[in-house]
Amino acid sequence: MAVSNSSSVLAGPALIRLSAGLLLAFLHGWPKVLAAYGYFVHGQEWRFIKIVEDIGFPAPVLFATLSTLTEFVGGFLLAVGLFTRYVAFFVLFNMAVAIYRNAMRGSLDELALMYAIIALAFLIYGGGAFSLDARLRKSSE
Repeated sequence: MAVSNSSSVLAGPALIRLSAGLLLAFLHGWPKVLAAYGYFVHGQEWRFIKIVEDIGFPAPVLFATLSTLTEFVGGFLLAVGLFTRYVAFFVLFNMAVAIYRNAMRGSLDELALMYAIIALAFLIYGGGAFSLDARLRKSSE
């Protein structure tokens, strides 16, 4: 079976990257951004800090903020395919922590597992042909 470089074959990874990145940014990152804003600006409770603290991370405010940025900013970067492998590494780490947390509570979080698998794929594969990474490579040649 021959490998094809047709646009339709190359569009598959781009669709997965775009979908997963935007879903991660909007459905997981954005609510945490709003909660972080309430915490830092208005002094409101941010329950995610307690979750991070319960996992055992030192400096839970710092790690909650980094996790939030990974999901929100990283989601957008993944969606457009910019710094894809770096972003995928941080998303994979973030999802591994979520999987670990849920496993310690006796449950399996298939959504975190799915994001982890997608992140691992893009860590290995890179952004693909339809990514900003590919455009930047072409413009530097």
